[in-house]
Amino acid sequence: VQLQASGGGLVQAGGSLRLSCAASGRTFSNYNMGWFRQAPGKEREFVASISWNGGIIVYADSVKGRFTVSRDNDKNMVYLQMNSLKPEDTAVYYCAADPWPYRSDTTQPSDYNYWGQGTQVTVSS
Repeated sequence: VQLQASGGGLVQAGGSLRLSCAASGRTFSNYNMGWFRQAPGKEREFVASISWNGGIIVYADSVKGRFTVSRDNDKNMVYLQMNSLKPEDTAVYYCAADPWPYRSDTTQPSDYNYWGQGTQVTVSS
């Protein structure tokens, strides 16, 4: 599967952005999908994940209550709605696909086989 993330940009603190991830391939609906981010000088970190059927959603504590992940399997799309953005949310955001739908821990980057190219999110104070 190939992934294309978009929707990043520059926004003031407290603002909102919606990231989109377009996936190619007929088996998209079989994949767990994740969003990760990487700030300069830091390791890639988990943001959110959504199971293949949308039934299980996990958020990092740092974004819980502010970010919402969703997917549309008919359109091969995954979304990350980001509200109440903070300067510490500044990073390159990546979408990723995990082909094993029964994984209990969906927070590990090493479990995701497919990655998009990333989209920059910058939050000014």
